[in-house]
Amino acid sequence: MPELTRRHALGAAATLAAVAASQSLGAPTATAAGHDHTRPEAFDEVYRGRRITGRPISGSGHHHGAGYAVFIDGVELHVMRNADGSWISVVSHYDPVATPRAAARAAVVELQGAPLVPFGAN
Repeated sequence: MPELTRRHALGAAATLAAVAASQSLGAPTATAAGHDHTRPEAFDEVYRGRRITGRPISGSGHHHGAGYAVFIDGVELHVMRNADGSWISVVSHYDPVATPRAAARAAVVELQGAPLVPFGAN
């Protein structure tokens, strides 16, 4: 049997590490994926005295929210889904949240009673 040298030991360790890494990349888990690209459910509620609604939509237009529209008192709140599955709105752009409903609620808080001005899609 050949003698185990430092070179052989390091080569074997590197091979094992490469195999382990490739196996973990080949079969991502739900945690590794980190996000869910399913369409959120519709909602309709009064939050802090404001009517917030959200629903799936079809068609094109200026929607970056993965086919989903959110409204505050009937005025559309522009929302967008990030690559990690979180949501942002034009009102709370730097505060990602988990759902469009949470984005609508965050916008209501941020607006502090002010009306939502429609977002122009130029």
